Amino acid sequence: MSVMPVRVLWLVSALLVLLLLAQPVGTSIQLEMSLCAIGLMALLWLFGRGRLGRSVFLAIGSLVVLRYLYWRLSSTLPPMSDALGFGAGVVLAAAEVYCFYILMVSLVVNADPLARAIIPSGDDDALPTVDVFVPSYNEDRHILATTLAAAKALDYPAEKLTVWLLDDGGTDQKCADADPNKAREARTRRVALQELCAELGVSYLTRRRNLHSKAGNLNNGLRHANGEIVVVLDADHVPFRSFLRDTIGHFACDPKLFLVQTPHAFLNPDPIERNLRTFDRMPSENEMFYAISQCGLDKWNGSFFCGSAALLRRAALDEAGGFSGITITEDCETAFELHSRGWTSAYVDKTLIAGLQPETLSDFIGQRSRWCQGMLQIMLLKNPLFKRGLKPIQKLCYLSSMTFWFFPVPRLIFMIAPLLYIFFDMKIVVANVDEAIAYTATYIFVNLMMQSYLYGRVRWPFVSELYEYVQGLFLIKATASVILSPRKPQFKVTAKNVTLDHDQLSPLALPFFVVFAILLAAGGVSTYRYLFEPGVTNLMLVVGLWNGFNLITAGAALGVAAERAQTERMPSLAVDRRAVLTLNGLAVDVAVERISGERCRIRMDAIVPMRRSTDSNVGALSVPPREGLPSHVARAAIPVRLTGMTAAGEETVCELDFERLPTDAYFVLAELMYSDADAMVRFQQRRRKHKNLLAGSLQFVLWGIVGPARAAACLLKGRPAEQPADVPQAEIVLPRSVSLHRRLVDGGQPDAAGPVDTVAPVPPARARQPEAEPEDGTASWLRLMLDVENAALARDRRRAADRGATPQPSAG
Repeated sequence: MSVMPVRVLWLVSALLVLLLLAQPVGTSIQLEMSLCAIGLMALLWLFGRGRLGRSVFLAIGSLVVLRYLYWRLSSTLPPMSDALGFGAGVVLAAAEVYCFYILMVSLVVNADPLARAIIPSGDDDALPTVDVFVPSYNEDRHILATTLAAAKALDYPAEKLTVWLLDDGGTDQKCADADPNKAREARTRRVALQELCAELGVSYLTRRRNLHSKAGNLNNGLRHANGEIVVVLDADHVPFRSFLRDTIGHFACDPKLFLVQTPHAFLNPDPIERNLRTFDRMPSENEMFYAISQCGLDKWNGSFFCGSAALLRRAALDEAGGFSGITITEDCETAFELHSRGWTSAYVDKTLIAGLQPETLSDFIGQRSRWCQGMLQIMLLKNPLFKRGLKPIQKLCYLSSMTFWFFPVPRLIFMIAPLLYIFFDMKIVVANVDEAIAYTATYIFVNLMMQSYLYGRVRWPFVSELYEYVQGLFLIKATASVILSPRKPQFKVTAKNVTLDHDQLSPLALPFFVVFAILLAAGGVSTYRYLFEPGVTNLMLVVGLWNGFNLITAGAALGVAAERAQTERMPSLAVDRRAVLTLNGLAVDVAVERISGERCRIRMDAIVPMRRSTDSNVGALSVPPREGLPSHVARAAIPVRLTGMTAAGEETVCELDFERLPTDAYFVLAELMYSDADAMVRFQQRRRKHKNLLAGSLQFVLWGIVGPARAAACLLKGRPAEQPADVPQAEIVLPRSVSLHRRLVDGGQPDAAGPVDTVAPVPPARARQPEAEPEDGTASWLRLMLDVENAALARDRRRAADRGATPQPSAG
């Protein structure tokens, strides 16, 4: 069947459905129809499979939503004779129409997201040349060294890979600042980063003036680089080793492809995750966008550049005059311009970088304000509806991404609306309780079902409402300012790696307290009026429940404003990497289980090379030799200090703190922490467990109850007194030796050193007494090697027994 008849058939079917939905029915019939729809959706959820089941599920839910919207606009607006009530009613209805629009667009975009397969990179000789741009402004040396070393170590032919540090913090303009302190700081930074880049084999580049912020910095890089592909990495977005191998192949398949975007994933929680303690068990807020929405956009050639973790074709950038810089979101603006020129994009849904999120609520809100203003700038200055070159579906995709950022306005309206009825008896919705149940309650439930069906594995129930409320109180101002003056917003760098060493109230907490107090008072008034005021109908109960939901949301937001101290100064990642620990002249093969930029946890056989009282707990961690390992990585090592040991069966788990890292040690850090992209994937998948509506609702209510109590406790406690600088810090005495307890292989009897399986942690404040040594101070290294062999053989026998196999003795 040709395209035109199909379109006509769809149009006629849609008109018939709309006519059917407009037919008047009684309230009881409406309730029965909605309940039947909910039942059918539940059956399809349980037993429906494939695209057909998914489409029917969403179609039935959409019919319920459309029926509610028709009733809401045709039957519930106050009479025009009540000018104030009618005006407020129209505003509330407009907010609901906006939510309906966002829902419908999300269904169109995300109903059948594209799952794009990884395309092999192909023969090395045919690979394009690549420039990796790492734009920087004020990031510290450790962050930059980690990212640059990992970029330099990407699995790609070295002669075709150039890494650039684009330093906007050491420009000529900053080095000549009128403030001598700022000028000195900029010059010091420039010299230090030039030395760092020289030691890492990275190209350093700065410019004369800080024009057009990040877009100008990237364009300055384009003027000096000549690679066929440009990779953009934020300074705190560290790539995994396979980043290029898993993405570069797409460019060979499509000569018009200008962009390959990959997800942004983070090692640290955002302020909401940290303060609610959900980072290890709940999908991050950004995962809904990167795991669902970008895949949906990709189906319509609408996935866009997100500023980092992306590859762009140099020829396309040259055609468009480089990165666009009219707005403060140069990433989406650049993709917008290139899509309009006929170029295509691709989204690879595999996590290939690990980044950092803002630590404080203030920085989080600042980041989201920039996103909000930038997307609204594009809409106001380059409206997708009137952009030539874009297909209608691409216009809808971009419009949905931009208009989403109006969400603070309806959120504020939904917060205020019940207060008008509770405090002023202003009826802005004409409906009774039966209608509220038949239409509104069923609509809300169906909406929740569709949201959970589409996004349940990456978004818990009501979490979107919490994030939008937390941001909305502050983005209202950002939204208004960009509407009044679209060209006024300026690019501001988001602070990262900020340390919170104690619990505290956020400086932004006051509005959360004020709103919570108003909603709490409204709850008390509504309860009193419903119970004791004559003439008050059951509608007050419905409005009171509406206000109660707002109160729970505001209570959970208070818990977000009560910021918790960081548990890790530098975020860590669970890995499974082989390494070599050199300690007291003996090299021991170890397994790295968890690692950050300042420490790691390793596992080894229960033989620790610390036998004498004079042994040191300072050593080095290096990468075991293997074919293809670059020589500069093979020669490098991380200086470490052994700070703790615990038993794990026949093995020992050790905690190692890193000493100050020499520059070449960052290659070892990159090899151990960022060689296996699946480590980050595993962490994300562990959190992606579907949260049903009941469990999600109970969790949300719990946050709403606990949040105000935590915020009040922080308010009463105040800021802890700072310790005087002249008070000496207590010195931590680290262990210098350890008694070894092991099971003998030949008989299972405990040896003379102690009882079986009693290897205990070494207290950090007091070391165990060393074992007796020969009077000449020499150690029995032969016995030490036998201990290692025996422990390994015992471990192999135990593991083989678990598998039902017979272990073979090792050679030699």
